[in-house]
Amino acid sequence: MEFAILIAGYLIGSIPFGLLIARWFGKMDIRKFGSGNIGATNVGRAMGFRWFIVVFLLDALKGLLPTLVAKLMFAEETGFWHIHGATLVGAATIVGHMFPCYLKFRGGKGVATGLGVVFVLAPLASLIAGVGFGVATLIWRTVSISSILAAAMFCIVELCLLKPHPFTTDNIALALFSILIPGLIIYRHRSNIVRIFQGSEEAIGEPPREKKTD
Repeated sequence: MEFAILIAGYLIGSIPFGLLIARWFGKMDIRKFGSGNIGATNVGRAMGFRWFIVVFLLDALKGLLPTLVAKLMFAEETGFWHIHGATLVGAATIVGHMFPCYLKFRGGKGVATGLGVVFVLAPLASLIAGVGFGVATLIWRTVSISSILAAAMFCIVELCLLKPHPFTTDNIALALFSILIPGLIIYRHRSNIVRIFQGSEEAIGEPPREKKTD
């Protein structure tokens, strides 16, 4: 049953809400617009801020709900799954968003889905990272910079909160999650990082590109 829950988490994470919303309400293939990404930021550029909010919330919920359900279900278990089950399911939903089986494993960058997951697993670190995201957005007005900094901040803060022994049996899954998932999110922003250094990354409010560039 435990592995079935993991698979379910991955499949839920794979639901491409950005692609579906753009297709149903914008009559477009979001993969052919702007950055070509299916996430909330690109949908917002194409369809407006309210659709950014809709897709962001849906992507966050598909991370939050499976993780919360797993946490409640595994509360009745003992041993490994009781301690680490929710963390593994949360990771599966994020991986599903990034590498969805429905789209030939080409998905989003995992920021909104990751936020939903860590809100359940590590609420204090997620709150601090969220504040960092907001401050960075006010300063640079660039979502990719804010996302990268928030991912790095979550990693550092959560590992500090797990001290003095983050890699004990009880903490190891969350510690590894706190390193690997932010690292994967940053890696998924590699094309954005190139554009940031080139000075060509789009800021909030700039006119969107009409066709895919990466």
